[in-house]
Amino acid sequence: MRHHFPSKDTNLNTEPALLEVNNLRAGYGPIEVLKGISLEVRAGEIVTIIGANGAGKTSTLMSISGCLKATGGTVRFAGKEIQRLPAHEIVKCGICQSPEGRKIFPRLTVHENLEMGAFTRSDTAGIKHDLEKAFHLFPILKERRRQLGGTLSGGEQQMLAVARALLGRPQLLLLDEPSLGLAPLIILKIFDAIRELNKEGMSILLVEQNARLALKLAHRGYVMETGAITMHDEASRLLNDQRIRDAYLGE
Repeated sequence: MRHHFPSKDTNLNTEPALLEVNNLRAGYGPIEVLKGISLEVRAGEIVTIIGANGAGKTSTLMSISGCLKATGGTVRFAGKEIQRLPAHEIVKCGICQSPEGRKIFPRLTVHENLEMGAFTRSDTAGIKHDLEKAFHLFPILKERRRQLGGTLSGGEQQMLAVARALLGRPQLLLLDEPSLGLAPLIILKIFDAIRELNKEGMSILLVEQNARLALKLAHRGYVMETGAITMHDEASRLLNDQRIRDAYLGE
């Protein structure tokens, strides 16, 4: 069932956004998936994108990170246009992604997977420090650091995917469906870690099928439908909007 929501602009902060996406278009071959996406993430925010399967949420993150090339519009990060940069250069700019489906390296150890997250860096002391921070955030990874990634449980692999992204030392962390297929207790651990990262000052753009969980965690939210933003507002207001409840929360 298709729902149309009016857009609301609640951005009262006049400071420039850390991430500014304006009229972004992208697709696969002749099929246009993103039909003029505009959104922003300010420093220190958690912003979530919610919507049904196939709405274009993952494609939005892939375009921001340079894995899906934009065919129109702009992506500005810290004041610099980045939509034409290759993905590894975008990582160097300060954007790292934990992808949908985790996509860890199953034949590498946990430690080696984490080192791959730091592939653009050469500051050995800084990498060691960030490894310890990742182990503090997810202690189970320290216990499993010599195990092959493919032998971890689904929840442990998700923790590894998030931790690997952190090894790039991002200013903006892109998280794609971190709760997908996980048990409730593991989901709470993942979301507690996201909250802790944000309290430390990290900006986060979160794509999440569990709309209720995402809106409870985020500061602001965007609703996507068939490649377009149909509504945006403070997360608390979206959570209490009856149209959102009917469409995405099953109420």
